[in-house]
This record gives sequence, C-alpha cells and structure tokens, in this order.
Amino acid sequence: MAVRFRKSIKLAPGIRMNLSGSGIGWTLGPRGASVGISSRGTRLNTSFAGISSSQLISRPRSSAREATARESVNVRMTCSVQSDGQLVFLDTNGEPVSEHLVSLAKKQHKEGLLELIQAKCDDINAEVEAIAEVHLQTPSSRQVPHFSSPTFDIPSPAKPPPLKLRLLDKLLKSRRLKVEAAHRKAVAEYEQQTREWNAEKIEFTRMAEVRRDFIERRIYSDIAAMEIWLEEVLSEIQWPRETDVTFEVMEDGRKVALDVDLPEIEDMPNKIAVVPARGMKLSVKELSATKVQKLYMEHIHAVIFRLIGEVFAALPLTKEVTASGYSQRHHAATGRLQDEYLLSVRVHRDDWQQTDFDHLDQIQLTESLTRFELRRTMSKTGIFKPIEPFGQL
Repeated sequence: MAVRFRKSIKLAPGIRMNLSGSGIGWTLGPRGASVGISSRGTRLNTSFAGISSSQLISRPRSSAREATARESVNVRMTCSVQSDGQLVFLDTNGEPVSEHLVSLAKKQHKEGLLELIQAKCDDINAEVEAIAEVHLQTPSSRQVPHFSSPTFDIPSPAKPPPLKLRLLDKLLKSRRLKVEAAHRKAVAEYEQQTREWNAEKIEFTRMAEVRRDFIERRIYSDIAAMEIWLEEVLSEIQWPRETDVTFEVMEDGRKVALDVDLPEIEDMPNKIAVVPARGMKLSVKELSATKVQKLYMEHIHAVIFRLIGEVFAALPLTKEVTASGYSQRHHAATGRLQDEYLLSVRVHRDDWQQTDFDHLDQIQLTESLTRFELRRTMSKTGIFKPIEPFGQL
C-alpha cells in the first residue's frame, strides 16, 4: 500500500499600500482599527459591532499641505519583499513606480514596511527550521488510539407555530381557507423535515459506532483495518517537503516495514535571513554547501524518526518497525538515475519506549537511531554512501 504526501506550502503575509486621491495616503493597522495618513492629516478609524467612527488625530502643517498639493498624484501601488531581500514597489499594471514615490512611501510608512520585512525574514527562516524539526511532533509510543465521540450538530427542524386566525380570517371564508391551507403545508413540511432529520441522526450515530468499533477493536485484530488506519494517520502529517512512503503490515500486525522515498538534497532550503539594524531591506544569505548537506542529514533522520514513532503510536500491537530511506542519484559509472538507500533501521517497541517524548528537542537526531539496529555509512558532514537495507518491500 502506497501513501503519497504533498508539499505543505506556507504563504508569507503581504502588506498593500495605496497612493490615491488628492495626495499620497497610507492605511495602517488591522481590520477594525486603522490609522489613515493623507494630505488632509492623520485620522484614527475604528469599527466595532457595526459602529464606525473616525477621529482626526493631527493636521498637516501648512507648508506640508502646500508641498503635498504640489506633489499630488493619483496612483495605487503594492509593495513586496523579493527572495533577495529587496523591496519592490509596483503600480496596478505591475510596473515599477518612480524613485520619488518609493522614497516618499518609505518615509510615510516606515513602520509598516519594517513589519513586512520582518515577516518575510521569519518566513524564510521558518522554512529552514521546519526541515530539521519534523521529529518534534512525534507522538509517544505509550499512547493508544482514542475514539472521540462526534457531536451531531445539525439543529432539529423548527416546529411551525399553532394556527392562529385573525378577525378577518374568521369573517371571510376565503381568507380562512387560505390561512388553513398554508398552515397544513407548513406542518407537512415540518413533519417531512423531522423524518429526514431523524434518519440523518440515526445514520450519524450508526457511523459513529462503526468508527468506534474500527478504532477500539478492529485495528487490534484486522490487518486490513490496521493498514487503513496507518494510512490515515500518516496522511495527516504536514511534511515540509514531499515524502513518499510505502508500508506493509505483517505477522498479524506485530511487524511493520516502511520504505521511504526521501526528498532530494536539491529540495533543501539554502538561504537564511536577518533584518539589519539599519536600512530598509532584508539581508538574505546563501547557506554554504556544507550547511545544506548537514541540514539534509538532519531532515532525513527527522523523517525516519517521526515515521517510526507514528507507527508505534497508531498500531498498539506492533512490536517491531523497520524503516529504510532511499534517494534518487545518478550512478557514477552509467550516469543513470537510480534508487540508493541511505539508511535502514530496525526498532523494537521496548527500546523505542526509552525515548523521552517530553524532551524531543534535546535529541541529537543523527545519534538517536544508533541505539537500534542501524545500517548507515555517513560522514560527519552528512555525505551518505549507499547501503543494503534490511529488507525491501
């Protein structure tokens, strides 16, 4: 059975800035409260519970008003931080705006731009951190799968009010018949909706019991259920890079073998960022080849560690997990792309339970697997040589 994992992509936040009307204006702040800066002064705009208000905080000096009037433009532009750390200002046509407007924008909205730069910095560095921290969410092997009873949150149909005839309805037969017919129709619709609601609730309860039986009984006795459950568990993991896993549950669930198609070193992030104390740009630096190699080394160990832990937590009957990770590399003699196994490890549950799952951040990943049966030929800088795995699926 094969499980395919997709990339998890985190989009960085952006900030839009507008220049329009009789001068250049900026709107700062979150929805519901903002500060508007324009040629007419600075106003505090608030909105709460549907009530909006605007308060003038300060007026521009007469000289500033005159200067703004002379420089009045009617343009809208956006700002973004490029991967190299440079700020780029574009108009609605996607064209760069003049240096004069860029300079003015930086002066008027320095704080907002610095926040944008910091957000981009955090986003770049978070990608590097996520690569080496996959293992931090590894569940304890001592936990067992738990069924949480779902709540049927569909409200029951509203019962129509009792028939109530007004004076004209009583006096005029045609009106009375029309009102009575409408009420009968409403009652009939309510009864039909109630039957459907009751049927849906019964089916919901039945499916919940099926799910309870699946988690509390079948994954302890049925190989097919174990495979379905393990696939479900692994598919919910958010991997920072695409990772393919093939697994097999064997010997009534006592053993599980994992074959992991690891990401390539070319998929590793190769940049880190810092916000300089001065200047309005982001400093982006390339990681050295050695650091990228070490990051890759950390990542593939984190992936294997996490998968082993997920199996033990998902399948309480499993006593042994074998995990082998491979990568696609060009053969030195033929140049052809082929699979090469980088590491293979066999772990017994009793040994795995010696792990302190409350302090996974203290684990040295490259050393964490040496406690078990491990096949790996690796240099200190993370260069791997092909190995023969314990067993291929």
